[in-house]
Amino acid sequence: MPMNDGNVLLIANPAAQRGHGEEAAHIAHDLLVEWLGEESVGFEYTERPGHAADIAAEASRDRYASVIALGGDGLVHEVVNGLMSLPRDDRPRFGLIPVGSGNDYARTLGMVESVPDAIVQFLDAPEVVVDIGCCNGEYFAETLSFGLDAAIALDTVERRKRTGEQGTVLYLKSGLDQLLHHLDTFKFEATLDDGRVLIDSVHLLTVQLGPTYGGGFRICPDADPTDGLFDLCYASAPMSVPEATFKFLRAKDAHHVKYKGIHFDRATALKVSFDRRPPCQIDGEPHIADSYDISIVPQALTVFAPASWLEQRR
Repeated sequence: MPMNDGNVLLIANPAAQRGHGEEAAHIAHDLLVEWLGEESVGFEYTERPGHAADIAAEASRDRYASVIALGGDGLVHEVVNGLMSLPRDDRPRFGLIPVGSGNDYARTLGMVESVPDAIVQFLDAPEVVVDIGCCNGEYFAETLSFGLDAAIALDTVERRKRTGEQGTVLYLKSGLDQLLHHLDTFKFEATLDDGRVLIDSVHLLTVQLGPTYGGGFRICPDADPTDGLFDLCYASAPMSVPEATFKFLRAKDAHHVKYKGIHFDRATALKVSFDRRPPCQIDGEPHIADSYDISIVPQALTVFAPASWLEQRR
């Protein structure tokens, strides 16, 4: 059992899933204590934005060998940034119990959306070394996007607060609203690490470490967080609302890849600028800048991923 090697810190967002995070955290804590012993398990609730990053950044000083995040992609983003502030040799291993709305990073790691089952997965979970992205000094685990899909991701935050909806349904409703009312065009220029320059007018551009965003939309279906590369997808403009809507819906199961105007590429680093500031999200959180310096940090983080996930990737 890999996590028996050293103490474990559980960082939980009690507000996750409209308050269900607190109940889920108690269940997870009790199971971890039963498994590892009370003296080996630390437990911290987040109390404010950015708090999880601060807690994670202190984890090695407090002699934790592993940090488990219980929450959604926003909590993952904060914990990863806290861990990445530490020297590589001092960086605790990372585990995830998905209790969020989109749970895209959990999907990338193969973690199930059940607290008891996720704990069971950890029983034999091997360690996997994954890449982490960095944009203008801010780290990301899964996704960085611009334009339409970023506007959708950011809109889901407010929509979730109003309606309580989650997951794919939430993303679909927000997506259709943005497509009907905010199908904007942005001209971008991206200089890739191999010297190539991409110039296009687009509705969206996304930079992925994992294959999905928006609660399971497989925007870059071949993305692999262990291959040292970003997967890029961009949608050329202009598209009519019906055309864009059709391709958006097809992206749920990665059927958008064969259509004209949908482009893919790969890079380890890129510099991106736009003719005007687009909506931008980084792991679902807003990121405001005039230009974007994006690079991959290879083999940056040791994570727990179930053996079944590793078998599927072979």
